[in-house]
Formats: sequence, C-alpha cells, structure tokens
Amino acid sequence: MEPFVGMEFESEEAAKVFYDAYATRFGFIMRVDAFRRSMRDGKVVWRRLVCNKEGFRKHRPRRSENRKPRAITREGCKAMIVVKKEKTGKWVVTRFVKEHNHPLVVAPTNNRRAVLLSQTPDDKDVKIRELTAELQRERKRSATIQEQLDMVLKDMEEHSSFLSRNIDVIVHSMKEIESKRVVL
Repeated sequence: MEPFVGMEFESEEAAKVFYDAYATRFGFIMRVDAFRRSMRDGKVVWRRLVCNKEGFRKHRPRRSENRKPRAITREGCKAMIVVKKEKTGKWVVTRFVKEHNHPLVVAPTNNRRAVLLSQTPDDKDVKIRELTAELQRERKRSATIQEQLDMVLKDMEEHSSFLSRNIDVIVHSMKEIESKRVVL
C-alpha cells in the first residue's frame, strides 16, 4: 500500500513503522527527519520522514589528512511523508512526495536481510523506541528543573548575604550603644 494525503495512523510510531516498511519494499531507506513540538506540553505533533538520500552533507574541514573521505550518501532526494497529530489523537499524512532523484535498489525477496527488514518491528522494538523518546523528554525536563533549582539557590545565597550584612550592621550598632552606656 502506498501512502496518501489523509491517510491515518493510531500513533507516530505506527506512521514510522508503515513508512519504513514501504521504503524497504520500494528500495530505499527511511530516515526520521524534522519534528515540531506542541507549545503547550512539549509533545511531538508534527514529523517528517524522508529518504535517507534527502538533503546534502554539510561540508566540514577534514580533521586528518590520513582519513579517507566518506562516501557521498546525500543526493538531495525529495521523497518524504509528513504526518501531523490531529485533535482526535490520530496522526494524518499531510504531505507525500513519491519521486526519488536516484535509482531505487529493491533487494530480492529470498534475501534473508530483506525479509527481516520488510517485517514490522516487534513489540520490543516499539517499546525501545517509546522508552528512548521518554528518556529524551525526561532529560530535557530534568535540565529545566536543574536550571530552576540553580536560580532558587542563587536567590537564597543573595538573600543570605543580605541578611548577614544586616546582622553585621545590627551587631556593630549594638556594640556602639553598649560602649556609650559604659562611658556614661
């Protein structure tokens, strides 16, 4: 089955699994590309799944002259689907580009690896992806909480310093008052 605009999935993971299986059948490799998060709760609400030959590699200076240059894998391919989470909770295909600008390589079906790749991931694979995503969310949440704690700690230190100065002033004033009483 080919993706189409309006096609619905129960989850983002289901969309990934479908497009990955589609990619395997038609001879390309799917890559998870860009995403957008909800401003309300930070959850992913939009995702672009692309051909692994999408875009072009950024040119970076080589670290060592001894290293062989890596093979060029990005060819500017535009093939993709974009899925968006609707208010109903379903994920809907909002864009589909079928055309590739490079030859597709369909592996023979008797090839064991091709057969394995064409199968949808089992429950363990799905669970691993879900837990990895949850771990990334929790790391971001932890970093935010750490920033907030650092700000509270800084405020407490400033307030403590302020109180210490005031106590020093009061102690100094009390000593002056005591010294004047002794003199009288």
